[in-house]
Amino acid sequence: MDVPRTEATSSKPRSRDRILAAAAAMLGENPAAQLSVRAVAARAGVSTGSLRHHFPTQRALQDAVLAGIYEFVFPDDPIHDTTLSARDRLVGCLRQMLVSAGTGQQARELWATTYETFIASEPTEESRSAYLAIERHTRYRVEHWLSVLAGEGHITEGDNAQRAKFLLTVVNGLSVERALPSSESLLASETATLFTAVDSLLGTPDKVRR
Repeated sequence: MDVPRTEATSSKPRSRDRILAAAAAMLGENPAAQLSVRAVAARAGVSTGSLRHHFPTQRALQDAVLAGIYEFVFPDDPIHDTTLSARDRLVGCLRQMLVSAGTGQQARELWATTYETFIASEPTEESRSAYLAIERHTRYRVEHWLSVLAGEGHITEGDNAQRAKFLLTVVNGLSVERALPSSESLLASETATLFTAVDSLLGTPDKVRR
């Protein structure tokens, strides 16, 4: 007797896997892609109803895609080090972003290039698209960190896009300070600022928070 071929018995990838692969491919082709339900479903070859079954909201789909991407690209991301408190993990992640900005001459060169490319004159459509793609990927990564902490119960569910924007505003400000003269310890000042920003999202600091 023939056995009906289902997702469980077929060698064809499951619809959930096809959806995630399609969404990841769309982001790879266009970092500014909005990942609309209709567009992702069409790319994956599934119905919008099937997509909604696996991912009830566009945010759920986006979080799942980004989790897969960032866990592959950044397997040692501090956000997954549960031996540390939630606030220490998030501050560690934000500090990673600051490390890439460098200090002193390196920081000055970075911001000089940024100014010449995006600020000194009206950006071209190409430079505008490039900047928005960078900004979107950076924000996505911070949103991923926040979604991990929300999933563990360390932060309430909410508008992670706005929270990420706030944290990135703090990080950008600190990276500018790295290019400017300072009369105090850069490390101590940055650390205090990062913890203040993170505590405003996580609530009262808890020395045993996990």
